[in-house]
Amino acid sequence: MRSTPPPSGRHWDGTPVTVHARRSLRVAPDGVTRLLRFGQSDRCRDCGNRFEWYHGINQRPVRLHPHELPVAAVPTSCRWHVSSGVAHPAGDGSGWCRLEHAALCPAHYTSPSVPELAGLRRRLAINTRRMIDAGAFAPPSAPQEGEAMPSGVCRPARPVVELLYVRYLAASPIDEIQCVAQTRCRRRCSSALLTHEDPAGAWRLVPATAAAGQLALPNAMMAVYDLTRLPCAEQLRWRTQRCPQHAATPSAADLAVALWEPFDPLVHHEHIHTLLPDRIRHPGPAERGRKAARP
Repeated sequence: MRSTPPPSGRHWDGTPVTVHARRSLRVAPDGVTRLLRFGQSDRCRDCGNRFEWYHGINQRPVRLHPHELPVAAVPTSCRWHVSSGVAHPAGDGSGWCRLEHAALCPAHYTSPSVPELAGLRRRLAINTRRMIDAGAFAPPSAPQEGEAMPSGVCRPARPVVELLYVRYLAASPIDEIQCVAQTRCRRRCSSALLTHEDPAGAWRLVPATAAAGQLALPNAMMAVYDLTRLPCAEQLRWRTQRCPQHAATPSAADLAVALWEPFDPLVHHEHIHTLLPDRIRHPGPAERGRKAARP
């Protein structure tokens, strides 16, 4: 006697096999956010190369190189790893690790004591030169055509902003902070937070006090863009990093993370400026037209 195999699509006892259709991870079009994880891809404003934003310890944003590297090619002091969406400045015991973008950025000087990273940094520098030659990237240090920075003007690349009585370190100059909301074309809004129509903050010199539990810096003054005199709703708009149009539509999705880093004068001492900016450059009609036409 020979047993008869069960028909296709049934178990050995003849019961039907239930096959669940596999679904890929996606975001609903009407969702309140389009952020799937903390590693948000972005481009360095200094060199144009890609990196990923992660939240480090104490909720501080960290820029990591988008690819993993073998630990043999990275010094122990430069190794990072990501666990549960949080970046940690150490190895995880595996044969691979992550690397902070600041150690590779060709726009900044890197100590020659790390020869293992010279080859990768050279490749990023070549990629930066190719983007500049193709017109796809313009370094921020290069003056724009027809523009000249007046003498004595201090324009911090990463200014300190005080809003809701908390000081934050911005990721870009005040007039270049971009809205993080999604447009109807499913792209990131190109509008800036600083506009002519809405009230703006004011620059002022304040003592560079330390964080809680730390000693104050002696005789140190710093320039801070103060927003605490604005209405609470306006400060919340800046905190959520939304333009006035998308602040009125809270159902619009977010395509990026609001890059406000809690300011610590002992950690961010290189971003302390003792001169007040003479002015804040508002975008003119021609520049607003170029930003609106940007894909």
